[in-house]
Amino acid sequence: MKNTSTKHFLAGQLFTRVVSGAALLFCSATPAHAQVNSGSNGSDGAFNPTANITITMTDHPNGIYQYTSVSIPSGVTVTFIPNANNSPVTWLVQSNCEIDGIVNLSGQNGGQPAGGVGGPGGWRGGTGIPTISGGQGPGAGLGQSNGGNASYATLGSGPYSNTWGQVPVPGSVYGNSFLIPILGGSGGGGSSGSSAGGGGGGGAILIAASGTITVNGTVNANGGNSASSGNWTPTQWGGGGSGGAVRFVASKIIGVGSVSTLGGGSWSGGGGSGWVRFDSYENDFAGQIGGSFTQGIQPLIIPTAGQLPQLNVISVGGVPVSASPTGVLSTPDAVLSAQQNNPIPIVVSCANLPLNTPITVSVQPANGSSVSAVGYNNTGTVASSTATISINIPRGGGLIYATAATSN
Repeated sequence: MKNTSTKHFLAGQLFTRVVSGAALLFCSATPAHAQVNSGSNGSDGAFNPTANITITMTDHPNGIYQYTSVSIPSGVTVTFIPNANNSPVTWLVQSNCEIDGIVNLSGQNGGQPAGGVGGPGGWRGGTGIPTISGGQGPGAGLGQSNGGNASYATLGSGPYSNTWGQVPVPGSVYGNSFLIPILGGSGGGGSSGSSAGGGGGGGAILIAASGTITVNGTVNANGGNSASSGNWTPTQWGGGGSGGAVRFVASKIIGVGSVSTLGGGSWSGGGGSGWVRFDSYENDFAGQIGGSFTQGIQPLIIPTAGQLPQLNVISVGGVPVSASPTGVLSTPDAVLSAQQNNPIPIVVSCANLPLNTPITVSVQPANGSSVSAVGYNNTGTVASSTATISINIPRGGGLIYATAATSN
């Protein structure tokens, strides 16, 4: 299983948004005439919009909607405004879900200088000058002269060298093909050669229906395109956001529409693709799929709360990290002294992880190559433990990641 916690820092300041989760793999025999149980209690009623609608997710802080049925007709587009937790979208449907219109969770294109906002569950792109930053998320692209492309299921374009010698560095591949838990795409890096921001990462949606999922329309969770400075100078582009994630769980999946989690474009190619996962006993979908696709029958829909492995960076250089991180530059979750000397100890709290599991802390600076160090959660118990990893943090802004992988 794999677990990720993400930290962002800028010029001595630490600001963060934590992403935790693990891939749990289950195998089970498929009974005859098997039926998926979405678990919906129907409390949100039937969702059948007749005109374009933007769903404001504020009143669903966990992103979970409990529908009796879903029917989106042709000509109707559904978009989303993420909640404060930036939760992925989860639709639990008691009966059937039919999408003949458009469900759009794509990340926004980069602006000047702001990075594009990610779709629900996805991450924002980095900003261009005067405040240079890499994108946000586990697969974020670096902020560079030509911003790095973000990654997810596949690696964003790069590294490569153009005639000016710049080497835009893509983010790291992350996540798992089962989409348990489901995560969105990461943001592309901003341009330090111009005011061009990176594209936002595609959002994430899980649709589980006790009946049939039909897609004759479109479900998009693509990454946002990078911005340019208004001309075609190659060194003045941001990085593309990576595609997001779409998972369908149903007894039967049909339709001739399209499902897409492609990366956003940039001068240097574009962001990596996201994941598309179909879990069904009968898959007769004959439409188009854009992104990294897998299928099978994994009936686990939402893992039981508190049972997944968790990683949280709780302090950096002795400075506590906010228990409710915001990930916002203007309100850092912890501030480090400019006099802090390397190596800097990073304390990671772990839950539901075997003791002595290797914990890797990686630092991806806005400019330059990433560095990493490994430690072990050798203090505490399987239910609750800590690891302290000392690492040389480069000057300037960037991202800090803590990851753990076990064979259990």
